Amino acid sequence: MMGTDTDTFHFSRNLPLPPDRLWHLMTDAKAREAWGAPGEHTLDVMEADTRVGGIDRHRCGPADAPEFEVETRWMRLDGPHDAVFTEMVEMGGMALGVSLVTYHLAAEGSGTALSVTVAVSSFVGPEMMADFKAGWSGGLDNLERVARA
Repeated sequence: MMGTDTDTFHFSRNLPLPPDRLWHLMTDAKAREAWGAPGEHTLDVMEADTRVGGIDRHRCGPADAPEFEVETRWMRLDGPHDAVFTEMVEMGGMALGVSLVTYHLAAEGSGTALSVTVAVSSFVGPEMMADFKAGWSGGLDNLERVARA
């Protein structure tokens, strides 16, 4: 039996949008499709219920075969300041890992200082940590591009 591997990642960005506009990009399911997947990957929302206790479901992965299914459960939505949610990642019905994600947005001049903390538990080995980290890093790079456009 494989053990559970854990790690925590912290990301910070200073973005040129006020908190209320950035909040929309980060919590609206359709807006997340524009930035949520890194590189040549895609994120397709299948279901969205963005409210405390609500569940969003989406597929992500390579654009030609998005094989990962993600269930997001919203735990806290205190817009436009803080959001907390969990994400369960599965492939072919097998749970790969789960994360607890916290967004913190703070006005900074005419923009926003964004802090994202992702605490991850991998059920399939430590190599999954690199995938979680790369996914979030690449997605936030995309968010920065969208915010600056």
